[in-house]
Amino acid sequence: MILALMCIALNLRPIMAAVSPILHLIQATTGLSDANVSLLTTFPVFVMGLFALLGAYIQRIISEKNGILLSVGLVMLACLSRYWFHSGVALLLTAVVGGMGIALAQVLIPAFIKTHAPERAGTLMGFYTTAIMAGAAMTAAVSSPLSHLWGWHNFLAMLAIPAFLAALLWFMATRKLSGIKPQQTIRLPLKSPRAWLLMLFFGIGTAAYTLVLAWLPPYFNQLGWNTTQSGLLLSAVTVCEVLTGLTLSSIIHRFPDRRPLLWFVLTILLIGLFLLIYIPNQFIILTIMMLGIGIGALFPLTLIVAMDHVRNAAQAGSLLGFVQGGGYMLASFMPLLAGLVRQHSSQLTQAWQIMLVGVVVLWLMTFRLKPNSPL
Repeated sequence: MILALMCIALNLRPIMAAVSPILHLIQATTGLSDANVSLLTTFPVFVMGLFALLGAYIQRIISEKNGILLSVGLVMLACLSRYWFHSGVALLLTAVVGGMGIALAQVLIPAFIKTHAPERAGTLMGFYTTAIMAGAAMTAAVSSPLSHLWGWHNFLAMLAIPAFLAALLWFMATRKLSGIKPQQTIRLPLKSPRAWLLMLFFGIGTAAYTLVLAWLPPYFNQLGWNTTQSGLLLSAVTVCEVLTGLTLSSIIHRFPDRRPLLWFVLTILLIGLFLLIYIPNQFIILTIMMLGIGIGALFPLTLIVAMDHVRNAAQAGSLLGFVQGGGYMLASFMPLLAGLVRQHSSQLTQAWQIMLVGVVVLWLMTFRLKPNSPL
């Protein structure tokens, strides 16, 4: 069952990670502008947030077991549709469908973990988020060469194959498991200042992830790197994220107060963004490592901090639905902002500078994240 969960997690980013290394091919075929093509990342992330906000109510309608199966089915459908429909409008519509599937999974999987393995929730959440980033890493590495070999729309459609295999594995692993819906009334924690703080923290942190995912390869293309090389750079960032996530999963239990870890990884991310903005070609290996370590640790750490505030599966679905919902909606505008910046200035430097300021804000917000604070 855990293996099936990890396989599903591997399919929660390829639909977005495949786009940026082949952005020029998509734009050449569809005629999408920089701002419009950024919507291929913005739309899924925004829809992920919107559906995550409804996660507390979704849990009352569909069981975690069946909802997770439906989620990966939607991702598979979105990918497969791109074999036949690959106009600009079709790409945006399939991005919305894929975002719906991703959102369902990201609401229901934490609740499923909290129900079936509460004593290992922190560790499993670490592995789950690491698997998400691993899926992005593998996709970014092969996106450009396979798109040039088979055609970009054929490659995007082939991403439906691992989604189908994950759905099949999940069905086999859970076929004897009864679908249980929460019996208690679940409400979003709209009146909790702590929930709003966690949501804002998650949103700003995820903005760094979405910005790198959408615009790191085009940024290095402008600096003279070819598409395959820039795709490999994005893959290298995500590999660092994966390794960092695995390391974090093994040591997180030693830090009941998560703030020292947060300050450390935010400082690392600050260094990475500074190098990326001002001396991107001189220390490329260090830059990639700093970005990967910072983002790779920040994403699972933020979810783990949120999970620290819940006591059962119902609360997990409610709080994480709110935190991820509002956070993803906030983060979705960062790729769009970068697309607008690039469209009007032909550069991305200002977008990275805005993100640098956002990380400084996160560093200061960490003071508020004391352990055992009331929700």
